[in-house]
Amino acid sequence: MRIAIFSAKSYERTLLDELNASHQHDLVYFDTLLELGTASLAAGFPAVSVFVNDPVDGKVLSRLAEGGTKLVATRSTGFNHIDLEAAKKHGIAVVRVTNYSPNSVAEFAVGLILVLNRKIHRAYNRTREGNFELDGLMGFDLVGRTVAVIGTGKIGTIFARIMAGFGCEVIGFDVHRSSEFERIGGRYVDAEDIEKADVVSLHCPLTPETYHIVSARTLSRMKRGALLINTSRGGLIDTEAAIEALKSGQLGGMAIDVYEQEAGLFFKDLSSTVIPDDVIQRLVSFPNVIVTGHQAFFTREALGTILETTLASVSDFAAGRPLANQITI
Repeated sequence: MRIAIFSAKSYERTLLDELNASHQHDLVYFDTLLELGTASLAAGFPAVSVFVNDPVDGKVLSRLAEGGTKLVATRSTGFNHIDLEAAKKHGIAVVRVTNYSPNSVAEFAVGLILVLNRKIHRAYNRTREGNFELDGLMGFDLVGRTVAVIGTGKIGTIFARIMAGFGCEVIGFDVHRSSEFERIGGRYVDAEDIEKADVVSLHCPLTPETYHIVSARTLSRMKRGALLINTSRGGLIDTEAAIEALKSGQLGGMAIDVYEQEAGLFFKDLSSTVIPDDVIQRLVSFPNVIVTGHQAFFTREALGTILETTLASVSDFAAGRPLANQITI
């Protein structure tokens, strides 16, 4: 089957070509995002593959349907960038990658905690300039500290297991309780107990209910000086409120691998341009803020699973088999 692959990076192309040997699809790569202005490139392609920052809205889906597209495969777990109602209206099936490597994201979140707490990013920059002074680099022991996990699905539970291994007390918040989370020593608590946490890590999907779950009110209830980690979805945090909490010292530090307005920034080299986003510019100016470009998933194992799952879903669609990873509403 012919597949138009948008937002295709060089590292994806190499691996997709290797994996496609067992699927024999006709892969056509496009560097550009899939948006209204580029949707015409997909004309004649029954399958289209996109990534998290491709705005697959109603207008784009209408254009895809006009061109004969019947399947949209997102190379991600999240799907809030796709208008599912419009896809259903136009008879376009949507599939995602439900499981790739939850370890990759969980491990990255732990890495962010270590770097942020022990100020490794600042030490790295200092020593490169010949400054080996320790002033301003003091952190705290993780053993005995309380870590709050918001969202105890697969990633959140693996993260909790690692933090329990550090000797942390792990508390959880989720409408759906996980027996595995409890088995490893995690304890579910009420929302107000977030004030006990020294570290708060987000591992929940972005839904209307979780949008800005970390609001000014949430931040005001957190322990003063706590660390906030987000490797899930940018829209979970009210960024302006977080900036105010950082300025006041209520929030001791923040490390984010996702950002609410990341679509025009992430997965691009903007090092030679003026970045017009004032909010991200303010964030990266804080010494106690770490911003990474949505790389938590980016391991050999995870990327291989993501791409193989995407190709397999297209193969199932082409053969008329049930779509195990289809998103239905």
